Amino acid sequence: MTDLIVQLIARSGYLGIFLMMALENIFPPIPSEVIMGLGGIAAAHGKMAMVPLIIAGTLGTTAGNYAWYALGRHFGVTPLRPVVKRFGRWLTIEWRDVERIHDFFQRHGEWVVFVFRFMPAFRTIVSLPAGMAHMPRWKFVVWTTAGAAIWNTLLAWAGWYLGARFRTLEAWFGPASVAIMVVVAVLYLWRVATWKPRGD
Repeated sequence: MTDLIVQLIARSGYLGIFLMMALENIFPPIPSEVIMGLGGIAAAHGKMAMVPLIIAGTLGTTAGNYAWYALGRHFGVTPLRPVVKRFGRWLTIEWRDVERIHDFFQRHGEWVVFVFRFMPAFRTIVSLPAGMAHMPRWKFVVWTTAGAAIWNTLLAWAGWYLGARFRTLEAWFGPASVAIMVVVAVLYLWRVATWKPRGD
């Protein structure tokens, strides 16, 4: 996978970084840690410039997240009611929970969107409830871009400094991401098994 990404970066440059980061945030087959880290390595070897690399990665991240935001904003919260009523057992939520989440995002959505940009398992999905809560577009874009810029900068500079050793780091990033997802899955199954509806 690493060699494929290196080839894509070499052939497509900043546009490739943009597209891969956008796709990573829509349907994440390739971790952003790998994409931006390898981009940083390319910058260290003079094949890219650091600032355009970070800009391309950040724009891609924002574009990918905006797709989820737009989806949530288009459908809103109301169409979820029959879904929650039918599948609430598996979602482990009731309609009152949806209303609470919606209200919470309307009051505190900015910092939630910003903070979640640094969380591997949640940084993409948080865009959906932000859209459903009709968080102002400019606020969503500003906070998403700010968080993504910081995260992508850290990843790119990590690639720059670690150089060839980034492959060793990748060996840790991959299992760590999988471990987080496994923990989330186990917690979800536990919640499904123990969840009891309170009744609307």
